[in-house]
Amino acid sequence: MDDPRLERWLAALLATPGLTSIDDPDEARRALLEDALRAVSVIERFEGPIVDVGSGGGSPGIPLAAALPDREVVLLEARGRKSDFLREAAREYPNVSVVEGRAEEQETDRFGVAVAKALAKPPVAAEWCLPLVRPGGAVVLWLGPTADLAAVARVSEQVGGAAPEVEDGLIVLRKVSPTPEGFPRRPGIARKRPLA
Repeated sequence: MDDPRLERWLAALLATPGLTSIDDPDEARRALLEDALRAVSVIERFEGPIVDVGSGGGSPGIPLAAALPDREVVLLEARGRKSDFLREAAREYPNVSVVEGRAEEQETDRFGVAVAKALAKPPVAAEWCLPLVRPGGAVVLWLGPTADLAAVARVSEQVGGAAPEVEDGLIVLRKVSPTPEGFPRRPGIARKRPLA
């Protein structure tokens, strides 16, 4: 994707300590930009605003915002220093806003799509992301080589989602019913006491 805003974002990301462990520009382009764009065709099948949960330095949210200019994209990040970076980067994108906070503290059943890349193990990421999505929407997670799809399926079922579908290295969890009572659990609980 040839967009000078993305070049500026990548350069700023690499120049800001603590946002990525990648220091090679070509590797950053592959891992943070091109890899994020793999999800565009999946996301286009679902309507409504997109939330990038645990956005960090802005991947996948900023590349997705560039590729989908007609979609509202919310970058959700709990850490203040990262949120400050994201606010600066988001100034170039009229469809992007930044929310500083945790997934467990956000309004439930609001977004059309939630995305997360390298946020947590997939079962934990599923528990954090599914409550944010309204029925008819989906969660898209980047799949690592050790992902336990059976565990993801157990979590998804408890939080209103369908069985995971795997497509092009992505886990797609369709939201099939409203977020049940008791979810999201309090901040930190999903990681300390996983559902799966």
